[in-house]
Amino acid sequence: MKRLVCAGLAITAGALMAVAVRVGVVEAQAGQRAPGAQTVNAAAVGDLEVIQVRPNFYMIAGAGGNIGVQIGEDGVVLIDTGTASRADAVLAAIRRITPGPIRYLINTNADPDHVGGNETIAVAGQTLFGGFTTGNAGVFGRGGASIIATEKVLERMSTPVGQEAAPYPFVAWPTEAFYQSRKYLYLNGEGIEVLQQPAAHTDGDSMVFFRRSDVVVAGDILDTTRFPVIDVARGGTVQGKIAALNRLVDMAITSVPLVSREAGTVIIPGHGHLSDQIDAAEYRDMLTVIRDRVRDLIAAGRTLDQIKAAAPARGYTARYGSTTGPWTTNQFIEAVYHSLRQEKS
Repeated sequence: MKRLVCAGLAITAGALMAVAVRVGVVEAQAGQRAPGAQTVNAAAVGDLEVIQVRPNFYMIAGAGGNIGVQIGEDGVVLIDTGTASRADAVLAAIRRITPGPIRYLINTNADPDHVGGNETIAVAGQTLFGGFTTGNAGVFGRGGASIIATEKVLERMSTPVGQEAAPYPFVAWPTEAFYQSRKYLYLNGEGIEVLQQPAAHTDGDSMVFFRRSDVVVAGDILDTTRFPVIDVARGGTVQGKIAALNRLVDMAITSVPLVSREAGTVIIPGHGHLSDQIDAAEYRDMLTVIRDRVRDLIAAGRTLDQIKAAAPARGYTARYGSTTGPWTTNQFIEAVYHSLRQEKS
């Protein structure tokens, strides 16, 4: 599918560059084997979908949130781990991609569909530091994979305020929690930037930028399957979400001036199809329009029920809306409303 951009054509990242390895198949539509792609055994991986994004970078879909997989001489760097119930299938998929050791897990937020597999996958991994381990990894004899996330993610995975017991076992907690705006590593021949995005989906979100591969794993800052999930109870805000999307748009580069090429920065969203800068900009613009409509209605003295009745998400509900499920259009409007009211107070 192509969309007009200025005077030329740009190819959407949903149809872009990746050869899907759909449980047992590594063939492109033309019948050609993808360079460097590995065969995935259906019995071992179940219904997971493995997509080769770059020669050394893959996306695993179907295990909860989308998972990024960077491979190379230093081992495997994994972005998010999916749900606990799919952790064994994720491990099987990784082993079909590479036999290399899993060195790092990076969590983009503390949601169960992004960190649920931490325990299983961290234990299956191996720290880079051999006998010398740091943080929680030192507790376990062989030193499992290190886990990177913001301090807020560690707080929510350990013992959140008001809870007597931790929602996750100790081995699943981040071993390298950071509070700065950026944490960086250099592994498998490229710089990796973990960029904290405060008060966006929650108060502990990160995006992960692989500089040489030109891939950004955006977590739930971008979710192409529904309206933005703004978890106000856990510190999410509409303004922070827009700021994070602005940063994502600024980081990504489209294929200019040769717009006919299937090229440019690849964005892996928390859920949904592979995306590019144009997809992120459209998502940002949608959220900005709806925010402005809700803000104008608040300024006019409308109640929440009146604002819902005014349908401020009109024009976008066919693509992103839902009346059922875990995140409905009404819940989205409520989140925007409460976020703006908190900002005003």
